[in-house]
Amino acid sequence: MKESFGDRVIKIALRIPSGRVTTYGRIARAAGGGAMASQSITSILSKAYDNGEKKIPFHRIVYADGRIWVNSRYRKERMKLYKKEGIEIDNKDRIKDFRDILLDF
Repeated sequence: MKESFGDRVIKIALRIPSGRVTTYGRIARAAGGGAMASQSITSILSKAYDNGEKKIPFHRIVYADGRIWVNSRYRKERMKLYKKEGIEIDNKDRIKDFRDILLDF
């Protein structure tokens, strides 16, 4: 049976190493998706998380311009994860040295 786009997205997300980040678009392309596929990455990973895949490193998946996704509910927890992995965030919620730690597949 052929592996689904969603299954490939999950496998790719799980391979993002500590201290590195990648973008929604890079995950979508690596999984074989087209230009609009990046919009489905969060939904696919959230469903996988809800179905028991608790090791998804959501904090390592960022926007193409280096901005992190963060809200008031998750800010403290996410910032701890970034600090633990040596990823620096500026005061505009962008990753410092983004191009240096960006992972391409």
